[in-house]
Amino acid sequence: MSTNTFRKKIKSGNRPKGGPRKSVFTWIEEKLDITGLLGEGVPVQLVPPVGFVALLALIYIWSNHRAENMVRKIDKVQQEVEDLRADVTTLEAEYMLSSMQSEVAKKVAALEIYELNQPPIKIEIEK
Repeated sequence: MSTNTFRKKIKSGNRPKGGPRKSVFTWIEEKLDITGLLGEGVPVQLVPPVGFVALLALIYIWSNHRAENMVRKIDKVQQEVEDLRADVTTLEAEYMLSSMQSEVAKKVAALEIYELNQPPIKIEIEK
């Protein structure tokens, strides 16, 4: 029967091919050398201020994102208003043209209704 033995720790430089893989956090820790800057562990006094600054940064990014979206929406609505204004102007011009007396006379000529050539006569009744 075999005996229990401890595994030998493998140094990061001499890792065999099939051995354990490094995680992203291990890679970041090695590259940034946080323990060299802060010592062994993070000071508890720094957690609330850093968390507050991170929260403020997130709020700042969120508000900028909302403001840019609002600007895009405003530009889109302004373009729609300009298009509608152009349509209204065109329709008003067509309406004014079609309501002219000469245009109305042309349209009702098909119904055999013609424009008078002489002024209307006033009928007076004596009592």
